[in-house]
Amino acid sequence: MKSNEALLIIDYTNDFVADKGALTCGKPAQLLDQSIVDLANELHSQGAWIYLPTDVHKPNDPYHPESKLYPPHNERDSWGRELYGHVNDWYQANRFDEKVHLFDKTRYSSFAGTDLDLRLRERKVDTLHLTGVCTDICVLHTAVEAYNRCYNLIIHRSCVATLSDEAQAWALNHFKNCLGAKVVE
Repeated sequence: MKSNEALLIIDYTNDFVADKGALTCGKPAQLLDQSIVDLANELHSQGAWIYLPTDVHKPNDPYHPESKLYPPHNERDSWGRELYGHVNDWYQANRFDEKVHLFDKTRYSSFAGTDLDLRLRERKVDTLHLTGVCTDICVLHTAVEAYNRCYNLIIHRSCVATLSDEAQAWALNHFKNCLGAKVVE
């Protein structure tokens, strides 16, 4: 049993993955779809917790720092914020399972301003499997904060993507060399 482990599927939404998404990673992110579902099925069947920290924004929010960096994206109740593809199908089929939880996040890190750390500690989770997008932004910031909170990290290379090959390579090296993460296929 992997009850001390959790899978995080970070920001796998239409705006970050679909061809018409506001901040899409495009094909590299779309190619993750089935791999993420396969991993979710595997870990879920072994007793792991599945969390889907999902970026959410208010339209025209002048106080959010991302408003200065990016076009509007992942706005609440929009097509762009919906989970993408088979991951959405998987979530819809499992959303009432007590071990599956989608929650809002408003910053890069899945820990910032959320109850994620509390949930993980209550459930005695010490190992996090990280998947989703963008490898060098939200996945990375989540990993850094998880590292600082003493979680073991496993990054699934076949389940993360970002906007460029260079950023992907840099982030994967950073996970391994600076955060002591185990990087696996």
